[in-house]
Amino acid sequence: MSSKLIPSDPDHVMVIRNVTPNIATFSVPFSRFGKVKIVKLTSGGLAIFSPVALTKATQAKVMEMGGDVRYIVALDYEHHIFISEWKKEYPSAKIIGPEGLPEKRAKQTDDPKINDDEFAVVFKKENKREIKIDPDFDADFDYEYVDGHANLEIVFFYKPEQVLIQADLLFNLPPTEQYSKVPESELPADGAVGKLFACVQNPRGDTKWLQRFNWYLLAKNRESFNDSMAQIAKWDFHTMIPCHGDVLEGDGKEVFMKVFDWHLQGHK
Repeated sequence: MSSKLIPSDPDHVMVIRNVTPNIATFSVPFSRFGKVKIVKLTSGGLAIFSPVALTKATQAKVMEMGGDVRYIVALDYEHHIFISEWKKEYPSAKIIGPEGLPEKRAKQTDDPKINDDEFAVVFKKENKREIKIDPDFDADFDYEYVDGHANLEIVFFYKPEQVLIQADLLFNLPPTEQYSKVPESELPADGAVGKLFACVQNPRGDTKWLQRFNWYLLAKNRESFNDSMAQIAKWDFHTMIPCHGDVLEGDGKEVFMKVFDWHLQGHK
């Protein structure tokens, strides 16, 4: 059940901040460290990427940014829990996600947070680079469906501010910001496995184990994954916002190139 993954009072521990003039993040403690991204398009509409709980604080921030929610995006097969909450509040918004997710959600009838919502755009492996969303969205974003990723990741490049938006492509642990408002007495006690995972998923410094993790575990279809990494490497981004861990500000492209070097070399 999704209730086991999220805090009981999200507003109490949520960190809201403006990463750029047009992008805000909502960071909350989560069993896998959740972070939502809200982007204001040049047209004035808003795109919500992998939403967290819809609370008074999140609604206030949405209104501050104009209130016109047009797109609700599930960045991959896993980051979708709160789509229904946001769709109910903003019924005209279009839902976007990867293949298999609509069917997965339709089967989760025992979870009150998840409804059988209609997806306006579903990314599929076949002809994936021919998929278009809407003119106002496409004017600001390039995107790549990483169908070779274990979680069927969709990566977005927000061109006006050179920001890469992703969920599980790359973690940046430890999740300092996401736990910054949690009282010390309530911080989770990481076991040996958790500490090891956090160490492996730190993209700074020596990334040998992270590269191995990506090469052998994350890339379920290595040829397709390599091709997607080569496509993303063409984008001129500086900042990277993951769902897991802190924002990589200024050196996001440098970190990406280092972490995915094996895949970029494998593509050649």
